[in-house]
Amino acid sequence: MHLEIITPDKKVFAGEATAVTFPGTEGQFQVLNNHAPLVSTLGVGDVVVETAAAAKQTYRIDGGVVEVLKNKVLVLAEAII
Repeated sequence: MHLEIITPDKKVFAGEATAVTFPGTEGQFQVLNNHAPLVSTLGVGDVVVETAAAAKQTYRIDGGVVEVLKNKVLVLAEAII
Protein backbone atom coordinates (compact mmCIF):
# COMPACT_ATOMS: atom_id res chain seq x y z
CA MET A 1 0.00 0.00 0.00
CA HIS A 2 1.12 3.57 -0.56
CA LEU A 3 1.64 5.64 2.60
CA GLU A 4 2.09 9.38 3.01
CA ILE A 5 2.75 11.12 6.32
CA ILE A 6 2.32 14.87 6.07
CA THR A 7 2.65 17.70 8.60
CA PRO A 8 1.79 21.36 8.02
CA ASP A 9 5.53 21.96 7.46
CA LYS A 10 6.59 19.12 5.15
CA LYS A 11 6.04 15.63 3.78
CA VAL A 12 7.71 13.30 6.27
CA PHE A 13 7.28 9.95 4.48
CA ALA A 14 6.04 8.82 1.08
CA GLY A 15 6.43 5.26 -0.11
CA GLU A 16 5.26 1.67 -0.01
CA ALA A 17 4.50 -0.08 3.28
CA THR A 18 3.33 -3.57 4.19
CA ALA A 19 1.87 -2.61 7.58
CA VAL A 20 1.38 0.58 9.59
CA THR A 21 0.53 0.81 13.29
CA PHE A 22 -1.24 3.95 14.54
CA PRO A 23 -1.90 5.54 17.96
CA GLY A 24 -5.68 5.96 17.63
CA THR A 25 -7.49 8.15 20.14
CA GLU A 26 -9.46 5.05 21.22
CA GLY A 27 -6.45 2.71 21.16
CA GLN A 28 -3.70 1.42 18.92
CA PHE A 29 -4.60 -0.18 15.58
CA GLN A 30 -2.84 -1.56 12.51
CA VAL A 31 -3.55 -1.22 8.78
CA LEU A 32 -2.46 -3.88 6.28
CA ASN A 33 -2.79 -4.20 2.50
CA ASN A 34 -6.39 -4.26 1.21
CA HIS A 35 -7.76 -2.79 4.45
CA ALA A 36 -11.38 -1.62 4.46
CA PRO A 37 -11.93 2.15 4.00
CA LEU A 38 -11.34 4.02 7.24
CA VAL A 39 -11.06 7.53 8.68
CA SER A 40 -9.81 7.89 12.25
CA THR A 41 -8.41 10.47 14.64
CA LEU A 42 -4.93 9.91 16.02
CA GLY A 43 -3.55 10.72 19.44
CA VAL A 44 -0.02 11.40 20.58
CA GLY A 45 2.16 8.36 19.95
CA ASP A 46 4.22 6.33 17.51
CA VAL A 47 3.37 5.58 13.90
CA VAL A 48 5.32 2.41 13.06
CA VAL A 49 5.89 1.81 9.35
CA GLU A 50 6.91 -1.67 8.17
CA THR A 51 8.29 -2.03 4.64
CA ALA A 52 8.87 -5.03 2.36
CA ALA A 53 12.56 -5.02 3.29
CA ALA A 54 11.48 -5.93 6.86
CA ALA A 55 12.66 -2.52 8.02
CA LYS A 56 10.70 -0.56 10.62
CA GLN A 57 10.58 3.21 10.85
CA THR A 58 8.97 5.00 13.77
CA TYR A 59 7.58 8.54 13.74
CA ARG A 60 6.26 10.08 16.97
CA ILE A 61 3.29 12.30 16.17
CA ASP A 62 1.37 14.91 18.15
CA GLY A 63 -2.09 13.78 17.00
CA GLY A 64 -3.80 14.02 13.64
CA VAL A 65 -6.07 12.15 11.23
CA VAL A 66 -5.61 9.07 9.02
CA GLU A 67 -7.57 8.09 5.90
CA VAL A 68 -7.37 4.62 4.33
CA LEU A 69 -8.90 4.14 0.87
CA LYS A 70 -8.02 1.69 -1.92
CA ASN A 71 -4.54 0.81 -0.59
CA LYS A 72 -3.66 4.47 -0.11
CA VAL A 73 -3.02 5.66 3.44
CA LEU A 74 -2.82 9.40 4.13
CA VAL A 75 -1.72 10.63 7.55
CA LEU A 76 -2.22 14.32 8.36
CA ALA A 77 -0.18 14.77 11.53
CA GLU A 78 -0.20 17.87 13.73
CA ALA A 79 3.59 17.60 14.16
CA ILE A 80 6.47 15.16 14.42
CA ILE A 81 7.85 15.29 17.96
